[in-house]
Amino acid sequence: MDNPRVSTADPHPLIACHDCDLLQRAPAPQIGTSVCCRRCGARLYRMTRDGLDRCLAMTLAAGVLFIVANAFPIVTLELQGVRAATTLFGAVRALYAQHMELVAALVFFTTILVPALELLAMSWMLGPLKFGRVAPGLSLGYRWVRSARPWGMIEVFMLGVLVSLAKLSHLASVEPGVALWSFGALVMLLAAAASSFEPHELWARVDALAAEADPQPMRIA
Repeated sequence: MDNPRVSTADPHPLIACHDCDLLQRAPAPQIGTSVCCRRCGARLYRMTRDGLDRCLAMTLAAGVLFIVANAFPIVTLELQGVRAATTLFGAVRALYAQHMELVAALVFFTTILVPALELLAMSWMLGPLKFGRVAPGLSLGYRWVRSARPWGMIEVFMLGVLVSLAKLSHLASVEPGVALWSFGALVMLLAAAASSFEPHELWARVDALAAEADPQPMRIA
């Protein structure tokens, strides 16, 4: 007679606190609650309803705004009848042409390259999950997002632009462009997407899909 089958799915998996390293059993998940460490009180994760779906929606919307922000002029200046407008990439090229290669590279890396790759990685991770599939290279994409997120500095760029516009307003006529408003909305969407992204929910959904793909539980020897 065959041995009884035991499911490998554990309703109370072990989880380590990222602050004090205490290894503990996670309680049964409940929507709308946060799970905290028993020893230090640090939040381990939170359970939200459709958190990953909201994160995907905001990521896709942020991608559209990112394209608009880089395709249209940030600001238009008019001085003595002469009008000048530039995009973000145009500003990078101007910095490079003025022999400020390091500054140009830093602006390109923190405001164009890193945010673009972060949006692509988030879409690559969450998009297939929406349709019940696990993207190849999901672990690599997750590590990239965690490592690159501190280098995305669109909000710092926005602050610098606003300070510059305030100082130039008494010298020339300043007209904010479509890209400036798009960058402002992009900053808020990126912050909202980062707040909605819960790694525990991501890996729980990946484990559930893996269990569906291989439903045969392990046998007891």
